[in-house]
Amino acid sequence: MNTMNFSAITSNLSYLMIDGFSLTIKLTVLCALTGLVLGTVLAVIRLYGPRWTQTLVASYVNLVRSIPLILVIFWVYFLSPYVVGWVVGSANPVQVNAYVSAFVTFSLFEACYYCEIIRAGVLAVPNGQASAARALGLNGVQVLASVILPQAVRHTAPILILQAIVLFQDVSLVYVLSLTDFVGAATQIAQQQNSMVEMYVFVALVYFITCFLCTKGVRRLQLRLATH
Repeated sequence: MNTMNFSAITSNLSYLMIDGFSLTIKLTVLCALTGLVLGTVLAVIRLYGPRWTQTLVASYVNLVRSIPLILVIFWVYFLSPYVVGWVVGSANPVQVNAYVSAFVTFSLFEACYYCEIIRAGVLAVPNGQASAARALGLNGVQVLASVILPQAVRHTAPILILQAIVLFQDVSLVYVLSLTDFVGAATQIAQQQNSMVEMYVFVALVYFITCFLCTKGVRRLQLRLATH
């Protein structure tokens, strides 16, 4: 420890936090919200849609959840130019921005996990809730939107947040797309100033503190929901 030099961290702290860490947080929030919306739609289709749509959604969810995230990143980044080119009728692949590619990848990937979480939450709502709502004159869509889904989200809120914490950690994989997230910014500085150990210790510490505080917050939320 006496030979370690942490000046590389202090002198580049603004770059690490403002450019790198802020990109990680931005991607995490955007992809978590988008994934939650898409996952809710997928869960509703899987529960109430026609049989063929249920089979299609189940196949998609099981496929994506069975392969490594890094492979999905490569699929979207390297195959999307050809897909976009085919859609717009271009003879050549259309290059897709790395940030957009990362956003699409994480949103679609997280949607599969949020789908299963929301589906479990919906199944946990007692059938009597829907029957009582119909007795009050609500139609199927109103029952789902006003009675079933709010309770499902409330019951699964801690798990949804924990999945967002996992996403926060997974976003570090965007370094393979040459995006300057927190890990990418730290790697750049570490290579330039030969401070690999110091920089990665700092990165690990920031990740630990962030995830630890968020996890404690989830625990408090669980206790509060249990009380109510």
